[in-house]
Amino acid sequence: MDPLAPLKKAARAEAMTRRNAAHDRLKEHAAERLMVHPFPVMPQSGRSTVSAFYPYQSEIDTRPLLGKLAGEGWTTALPIVLALGQPLEFRRWLPGSPTIPGKWDIPRPPEDAPLVEPDVLLVPLLAFDRRGYRLGYGGGFYDRTLEKLRAKKPVVAIGIAYSVQEVDSVIHDAHDQLLNYVMTEQELMTCG
Repeated sequence: MDPLAPLKKAARAEAMTRRNAAHDRLKEHAAERLMVHPFPVMPQSGRSTVSAFYPYQSEIDTRPLLGKLAGEGWTTALPIVLALGQPLEFRRWLPGSPTIPGKWDIPRPPEDAPLVEPDVLLVPLLAFDRRGYRLGYGGGFYDRTLEKLRAKKPVVAIGIAYSVQEVDSVIHDAHDQLLNYVMTEQELMTCG
């Protein structure tokens, strides 16, 4: 058993409570507040696919930001959970396009949406620190996905969070993938 598992479980519960409280207070304007920050990456020829996530529970809604990025020339996508223990798959999607229920009933693109491989991932989280470590839900989907993609090419990971989700230090393992940036309703921070 992972010796850090009990510590991570307690940290997740505390972080979820903080995020839920922030969401209750800030959800009305959080999505639009993300868009006031300059996006830290510009689309490039051959490297211009960005993946966001459909909001789940008290996550900030990234769909407005995804729509803005599509208007700036990005190819946009959403992740799909294939199976536990596996990296995510990504299919092209624009806000307002059809979805079907995915794992945990989270909307996802339909099967006929083209598969894509993102260069930039907007990543959900429960807690983050300024070094770039994030505490996720515990499934390891984004860590496996980032590891797989980064083995092929440079990939930028941008955590999306409320500012109250910041902690001094996230408990982490050797397999945890670092974020390059974190966007909150208050600021865009470079990690590291």
